[in-house]
Amino acid sequence: MDRPKLVASDVDGTLLDPLENVTPRTIAAIDAVLTSGTPFVLVTGRPPRWVTPIARAARLSGYAVCSNGAAVVDLGADRVVSARDVDPVQLNDFTHALRRLLPDIRVAAERTPVHSDSTAVFATEPGFRNPWGNPAGTESGMDAENNEVPTAEVLGHPATKLLIRHRELSSGELARAAHSVLNGSGLEVTYSTDRGLIELSAAGVTKATGLAEVCELLGVPAGRVVAFGDMPNDVEMLRWSGHGVAMANAHEAVLAAADEVTAPNSEDGVAQVLERWF
Repeated sequence: MDRPKLVASDVDGTLLDPLENVTPRTIAAIDAVLTSGTPFVLVTGRPPRWVTPIARAARLSGYAVCSNGAAVVDLGADRVVSARDVDPVQLNDFTHALRRLLPDIRVAAERTPVHSDSTAVFATEPGFRNPWGNPAGTESGMDAENNEVPTAEVLGHPATKLLIRHRELSSGELARAAHSVLNGSGLEVTYSTDRGLIELSAAGVTKATGLAEVCELLGVPAGRVVAFGDMPNDVEMLRWSGHGVAMANAHEAVLAAADEVTAPNSEDGVAQVLERWF
């Protein structure tokens, strides 16, 4: 493709190196993109509160797509532009249906209030542990108990993302089980790690829909977007974009969906592609 008019990148396993840093080469590539006047958009499964340190390290202050497309934020204004929720009835129905099949699942909810709201932004039922070793979802690594509430409280409020964990299954196995009990609800099931965690969003919500919202705000057509990713939650975005790039370390579904495969995130794969144009 010609020089893209917008660059979109996943974060973990893609933009970040294996130590979760933005390397100097990648920062230089991002700076070159921004200097040209081209927007650089983070598109991630992370909730908004987990995006801020990455944006700071990458010197980004534009839009970001969070929670697998369910939330769009303006980084510079520290403002949630939009959020699409799963309603509590669907949260309860799906969770109880899956629990009948897999009694040992544990659930958590991410919430993204557009305006000020007293509801906690992250809630877990007792026993939920996320695979990243930071159950509270904060940079300070607070104990999980600070977020633990009864299951009814986890499922009793609209959520931008429902997280489901099973310690003995891979994420792929857990996703297949989830699909078997969706029963036409249309909820989107995906995952960004293969360590027994799946993530559910409202019907039709993917990284592609969140990125499309940003592109509409900026007046950029899909065909002029280059997008990078590595896990199943990136597949729709890579297919939607004019040029989808998978990392060499990507999941097989991502490799199959991409127009191109670049070097792994350990070798600045994103920067290697961007340096052709910028």
